[in-house]
Amino acid sequence: MRENSQGKISYFLDESINEIALPERFTFPFYYEPHPLTKIAAAELQHYLETQTHLDHNFGLSADTEGLVIGKMFGVLVVQDTEGKLGYLSAFSGKLAGTNDHPKFVPPVFDMLVENSFFLKEIEIINAINSRLEEIESNKTYLQLKVDLENLSAQSLQEIAAFREQLKNNKEQRKQVREIQKGKLSKQEYDAVEADLIKLSLHDKHQLNVLTNKWTHIIAEVQTRVDQFESDIEFLKNERKEKSAALQLQLFEQYVFLNKDGKSKSLQEIFSHTAFGKPPGGAGECATPKLLQFAFANGYKPIAMAEFWWGAAPKSEIRKHKQFYPACTGKCKPILAHMLEGIPVDENPFLRIPDDKRGLEIVYEDESLVVVNKPAGLLSVPGKEISESVYTRLKDVLGDTEPLIIHRLDMDTSGLLVVAKTQEAHKHIQKQFMQGRVRKRYRALLSKETDQLEGEISLPLTADIYNRPRQLVCFATGKKSVTRYKVIKTYDAMTKVDFWPLTGRTHQLRMHSAHELGLNAPIVGDDLYGTVAKRMYLHAAHLEFTHPTTKEKVSFEAEEGF
Repeated sequence: MRENSQGKISYFLDESINEIALPERFTFPFYYEPHPLTKIAAAELQHYLETQTHLDHNFGLSADTEGLVIGKMFGVLVVQDTEGKLGYLSAFSGKLAGTNDHPKFVPPVFDMLVENSFFLKEIEIINAINSRLEEIESNKTYLQLKVDLENLSAQSLQEIAAFREQLKNNKEQRKQVREIQKGKLSKQEYDAVEADLIKLSLHDKHQLNVLTNKWTHIIAEVQTRVDQFESDIEFLKNERKEKSAALQLQLFEQYVFLNKDGKSKSLQEIFSHTAFGKPPGGAGECATPKLLQFAFANGYKPIAMAEFWWGAAPKSEIRKHKQFYPACTGKCKPILAHMLEGIPVDENPFLRIPDDKRGLEIVYEDESLVVVNKPAGLLSVPGKEISESVYTRLKDVLGDTEPLIIHRLDMDTSGLLVVAKTQEAHKHIQKQFMQGRVRKRYRALLSKETDQLEGEISLPLTADIYNRPRQLVCFATGKKSVTRYKVIKTYDAMTKVDFWPLTGRTHQLRMHSAHELGLNAPIVGDDLYGTVAKRMYLHAAHLEFTHPTTKEKVSFEAEEGF
């Protein structure tokens, strides 16, 4: 390997790549097996990261390193220069050691951290607003006034409530006087007593008004002083919001992305037609857009890409040190659609129609339902791009009977599915699923041995909105998800395990297998949370529910085949 004078491109040594054929098409960024050239490039970059000593960044790989642990996605892009020589470019997502300027790596599409940039100037203003806000919100007079207001409000309620109770007693006493005197006095004498009682009642009401007005005045005075502070706070918050929005829009316009034809689009323009409507935070800062931007700007031809994780995993995501991962969908997909326009790209495997056209293995069928053994690689229901599914194949088999899908399995998961043939059966079994009365057992092959022979995993899950369909572990907003497991057999660096999902969250078994707080062993072939294999070795092996017609328990088994 040798680097050019700019220090950005590293050329391959000829003898290391002589026998490696170039790919016919560029890498499909969202699902790929790294090309041998990208593996060589990634290995060299990883060696650099292991041996460098100048980066003041804590990747979480050493207990001796100080500072906040932040693992990083790194990317390599194999390119050809104008002379046909092969080399590669390197990049990282976001910032590294708090800066964008590193000789080994390509620069960002737009460097907001350059000296005297509009971004830093505006951030300085926003920081000044934040300082002023903090100063007001921590003002001793303001804090004491809020305490006084709370205490006075409580005191007023207590005093007025006590006075109302006294008035209630007074009213009861007047009632008793009326009852006693009514039978003793003449009408003229009673009318005089009644007039006095009315005066007492009016006096009580007047005293209540006096007390209420007194407290209203006292509280209003303190509230006015509090409002003066809070008016200043609200003004500063609105000013900060306006300046932040203006700065964000200005940034979006500065991030301008090229493609091979030199056509440019801003971040705002790219995302204006997406479901987001505007760019999500961090869009444009990922490794692959940076790499392509530098390649197009400097006349390099992109050949293949790959991204890998370096460092400790974040608590929310499945990330393994040195493992390759696809580009993110939420932030990168719209950008790369523009940047790769006109470049032949590998086939999108998500649009691949299954080769197996033989229909479905039907395990059981009667007038109410059908149970099938779904093969891996087949959708449960038609997708946006692929119609081939359990539904379409059953529709061919059942003829005039409409298959009513009750539950689903992931495309890459094989195993048992029950499908209703009548509305009554659909409603009956669906209710059992909703009430957790359907028993399911899955069998999986994990990618390493585990010493946890059996137990229960409870990790709350939520969707990764910027990288669908991936899930995240989130103890704040995630939905409860619980899985019981038991090891069946151990192999050399693999484990066969049974899972009983006690909840039914998206990717629950896959996340509970792969996450470090779960079994920390991804399912073999799990392309989202582990590594690609011939298939994902997850199989729905057992299904038990109450038959909608006979009301008897029925159960079904299907061998996993691995």
